[in-house]
Amino acid sequence: MTERVHALEGAPVLVIGAGIMGAGIAQVAAQAGHPVRLFDARPGAAASARGKLTATFDNLVAKGRMLRDVADATLTRIVPIDDIDAAADVALVVEAIVEDLDVKRSLLRDLEARVGADCVLASNTSSLSITAMSQGMQHPGRLVGMHFFNPVPLMQLVEIVSGLRSDPAVAEAVHALATRWGKAPVHARSTPGFIVNRIARPYYAETLELLQIGAATPRQLDACLRGAGFRMGPCELMDLIGHDTNFAVTHAVYTANFFDKRFKPSLVQRELVDAGWLGRKSGHGFYDYGQGIVVPTADAFDPLPIAAFVPPGVNPVVAGRGPVAERLATALHGEGFGVERNTAVDWVGLVVGDAQLRLTDGRRAGALGAEVAVFDLPLTDAAFATLAWAASPGASRAWCDAAPQWLRILGFTPQRIADVPGLVVARTVAMLINEAADAVQQGVCTEDGADTAMKLGVNYPAGPFAWLAAWNPHAVVSLLDALDASERGERYRVSPWLRQRAESTRLANLKGA
Repeated sequence: MTERVHALEGAPVLVIGAGIMGAGIAQVAAQAGHPVRLFDARPGAAASARGKLTATFDNLVAKGRMLRDVADATLTRIVPIDDIDAAADVALVVEAIVEDLDVKRSLLRDLEARVGADCVLASNTSSLSITAMSQGMQHPGRLVGMHFFNPVPLMQLVEIVSGLRSDPAVAEAVHALATRWGKAPVHARSTPGFIVNRIARPYYAETLELLQIGAATPRQLDACLRGAGFRMGPCELMDLIGHDTNFAVTHAVYTANFFDKRFKPSLVQRELVDAGWLGRKSGHGFYDYGQGIVVPTADAFDPLPIAAFVPPGVNPVVAGRGPVAERLATALHGEGFGVERNTAVDWVGLVVGDAQLRLTDGRRAGALGAEVAVFDLPLTDAAFATLAWAASPGASRAWCDAAPQWLRILGFTPQRIADVPGLVVARTVAMLINEAADAVQQGVCTEDGADTAMKLGVNYPAGPFAWLAAWNPHAVVSLLDALDASERGERYRVSPWLRQRAESTRLANLKGA
């Protein structure tokens, strides 16, 4: 291992594939001091990619974001070649060609006949099995995945993926190399979707499911998840990625997992693909981009004076325990209310006269009573963040009018959606946690690796295990069980790892009580 790590440091690198990803990988390697040979099967493509890099660097230099000598030195290290044999002495090959298993296998077998026996081979595949890719290789231990994220020079995350026959020393060497390149590498086992593309599926799937049943609009769902701290809502993110690409990845993960319902593709997205509404690149997806980029906003809400919806002499009672209950009490005190508490109940929210405003536990408001409204999980402390809520079908008009006013007093921008289990943020985050828990149990990654991957790979405001620690394992399991009972399918089955964590936490709390 030590010899191989040392051998990769500053050693010549061959990048195969001169598209956006390949050119980005070549740039990062060259900036780290490696001589880089860039090859593409398309005549002139490698030289063209280097020319585009030259133009990009000239622009950065002109803007004062790169020194001229750094740009010149980096470009000097990148040499386009027309024949792979011109790179027979390299210590590392990174292929970034078409996502086709047979094509990649053919390339790897050909490479083994052209490079040295100690040369490390890495694939930039985003979804294909490294184990399957190594089939037929003479030295399969030298192959690992080195999955970069676009744009390569800016995105920190690199998934270092080990197949069944990958040499652990090679994976460690490539991990160390990626660190020296200024990246944040995480180890992953070669399973469908690796870390990011697997754990991220619920972020899209839950929104697509809510759209399928008509629970809310794309704009409402995006506004709610933006309010939870995500940089982009699922609909605008799918529009950015491209629905053809996103649908293909989901279908690949679904198929590779033997049609597990948890990864089932959506009819809503397939219809967009069939229509050619692929998102920004086609000008239309969930949103129409004819007038430029769309930034989803919540429905307008007009707050009323407190006297307009608070009965005379009525003080709200804060129910339950925990961070959300404390947040509600603090907000009410700040508005001048005399705060009463009821910690004997097993739910969190407000009691206002005969009505209840409850934090979702995964059950519909209609299952909790007539004069009941439920609100979504407040994931951030941001003032007046958009927050979904729903009313019981039996709720009076007066309570349907008052409930969002109370949410406004509590510091949120209310967004009414249909009465669905788990609302928007709670069900989405619970499913992200659940998928991450399964990934850890199956040895795909560690808890820290999952958190790092999701924060750096898709810019989540926190990792799934950070959310789990801040929420409550028992509450997450209860919410998923409620979803499972409501939907009656395997989609919302709880990860055994997560259920065990919830039980361990419960026992620890009992012991400490």
